[in-house]
Amino acid sequence: MIVYNLVLLNSKMKKIIQIKISTIALFSVALVSCNELPKNQPKQETTTTEIALPYTQVSPIFNADSAYYFVEKQVSFGSRVTNSEPHKKCGDWMVSELKKYADNVIEQKASITNFDNKKLNVRNIIAEINPQAPTRILLCAHWDSRPYDDQDTKDTDKPILGANDGASGVGVLMQIAKTLKQIPPSVGVDIVLFDAEDLGKPEHDNSYCLGSQYWSANLHKPGYKANFGILLDMVGAPEAKFAWEQVSIEAAQTVLQSVWQTGHNLGYSNYFMYYQKSGIIDDHYYVNKIAKIPTIDIIHYDAASRTGFPNHWHTHNDNMSAIDKNTLKAVGQTLLEVIYTTK
Repeated sequence: MIVYNLVLLNSKMKKIIQIKISTIALFSVALVSCNELPKNQPKQETTTTEIALPYTQVSPIFNADSAYYFVEKQVSFGSRVTNSEPHKKCGDWMVSELKKYADNVIEQKASITNFDNKKLNVRNIIAEINPQAPTRILLCAHWDSRPYDDQDTKDTDKPILGANDGASGVGVLMQIAKTLKQIPPSVGVDIVLFDAEDLGKPEHDNSYCLGSQYWSANLHKPGYKANFGILLDMVGAPEAKFAWEQVSIEAAQTVLQSVWQTGHNLGYSNYFMYYQKSGIIDDHYYVNKIAKIPTIDIIHYDAASRTGFPNHWHTHNDNMSAIDKNTLKAVGQTLLEVIYTTK
């Protein structure tokens, strides 16, 4: 993915704007002692204020250990660069695994020419859950990994593992599919794993997100609709921070508000931050623009780094050391709660 919002990739990040959010005012209860009342004067009624009850979670428990396994399993195949043998083997495993949980699994295959005129055998993987339900939620992530390290000086020509940038989102979604199999939701859920997201270069327009571009223009079912969509990208790092991203704000601000509020309700306010950052050309950009499905991006934002992304982004440090179960839990549990509270 690349930052777009009319700024150069290497320019300084925009100043972070903190969004003001309302807080609940707590009032003291006025207690009056009966002994202090004048004789024969009626007792005054005690003044009280209604305090909101703690939020009650309705979704089943998200198993972070299992999600971690799904991330680790992808990484065990090696770098999942489109057209490579590890990519094929990992894709075969994901299809086989998702068939255990979903009502239907579709492989959308296409031959796409990259910016360097290389033919890519793209393979989008779609898992349908409760396919007859009229209310549908689209959940997506990309499953390929970067073919080279472009943010470091060591082994720049070697592909990276992409544990966080790619595998983390897929791991969360696979665990969600497993949970929905055990406790079916009332709504329909479509999990789309996009291929060929991370093969581009900033100087080449539309060279990223090739799988989502293709899917958005060639939906796996004619006339496919979803009420809203959520993209996961880099959702596994320790103490990750997720900000409001500009494309998501413009296309689906009500979805952003709902998801972030759900995260806060569940106690994950230290992950779901009310900050605004510049727009990103990520898979959700094309889902919004071409497929017209209001979709947000939950993506790690690091205001302290020069790129705006975590320091391991597009480097060989994006391995299993970049994955934390607590972060997987925060994201996975929030998504499950969104699913089970959607009517």
